[in-house]
Amino acid sequence: MTVSFKYWDDCLDPDDMRLMWADAHVSKEWIDAGEEKGQKVHLSRDPDGEAYLTQTEMMYMIGALAEIASGRRLFVDNYDRKTKETKMGIMQVTPEVAQWLGRELGYKNYDIELGENIDLLYWPFINVYFGAAYAKWLFSCDEKERTEEFVARAYKGGKKKANHKSSAPIFQRYLYVKETLLSMRQADSFNELTPQLLENSASAGTQLIHWDSKVSEEDMGAMWSHPDVKKEWTNSGERRGNVRFSHDAKKRPYLSRVEVKAVAEIIISRHLSSRGVKPEALAALAEVCSMRFVQGVRSRTGLMGIDYPTAAWLYKDCGYTTYTVSSVDDLYNPFASMYFGLAYLGWLSQYEGRERSHEFIVQAYLGGPDKVNLQETGPYWKKFLEALRHYEDPKKDQASCCIL
Repeated sequence: MTVSFKYWDDCLDPDDMRLMWADAHVSKEWIDAGEEKGQKVHLSRDPDGEAYLTQTEMMYMIGALAEIASGRRLFVDNYDRKTKETKMGIMQVTPEVAQWLGRELGYKNYDIELGENIDLLYWPFINVYFGAAYAKWLFSCDEKERTEEFVARAYKGGKKKANHKSSAPIFQRYLYVKETLLSMRQADSFNELTPQLLENSASAGTQLIHWDSKVSEEDMGAMWSHPDVKKEWTNSGERRGNVRFSHDAKKRPYLSRVEVKAVAEIIISRHLSSRGVKPEALAALAEVCSMRFVQGVRSRTGLMGIDYPTAAWLYKDCGYTTYTVSSVDDLYNPFASMYFGLAYLGWLSQYEGRERSHEFIVQAYLGGPDKVNLQETGPYWKKFLEALRHYEDPKKDQASCCIL
């Protein structure tokens, strides 16, 4: 292995370098070490001369995974004789996994042809990007909700050994490293690392602040024309061209219920009114899927929890082309997520060529159409009805609610 970098600038884009300098803890560490803005920043070296990332440069869960995977070393390879694949870099990502994540799951922030320049996987941001994306996938692999312990053990020891006693020490090592990293910063300085950390893996280094950065001018115009939205935005001091998303205590962007319902009304009236879906029902599904978080929660992507493969299929094969979906990032546009969510509801309403009940559609949307049963997916219907109360007219009989 001959790849080596001396400076951060050799393996980061200028925009990523600016993000690193913008982090108060990183910039302090660099300045204390004698680095200067405008000059190349040296990579840290261990006593053997190996380049590595400091604990400030990589924090929490991703830092813990990097620690147990590679010891935070940038230029380390591990060849697996069974799979005949080589794990590379700080997160020990294989080229095959990186290409699969981009091709099948839409992780294209770093849209690179690894076959032409495989050494790009040694670049820290690229390697961590794909490593974080893979960890996020592990949280819901095989269509099951997984624990943090499963992910840590599967990431290092392989999915097949994640529940085997042989991988138990991996999780203990992971917890030790993570606790060490957490203790380095005050609790209120950064989000606590839970599975939700990886909701943002597809847009690493990017914080969703403004509506205008994700939504087209046409859709923003429609929002400003909505009387309830205009009143809410005006009362909170928002201005055209610079409308902020609301953020929770962990700085995660979310939509108010007024905003969610407005997006549903606009999408339905403009594009898919023939489906007959009620805006209240669509908004309630967003409530259950994502708790109205722009980036979704856990394994559910975006406002409506629509994953990239499903959206790409609806776009390419079913003719739903009003909104482009070329990467998973496109699904962080509330309008795009709502659009593809509505399209999927329409497809489920005629699943396997049969007219489906409202209960089936909701349960199939949230749990998968091939897994609808009273025991496993029945509670989804109850959650949906509870969420619907936030959007229905209180004078209306709740028992008469419908989707289509």
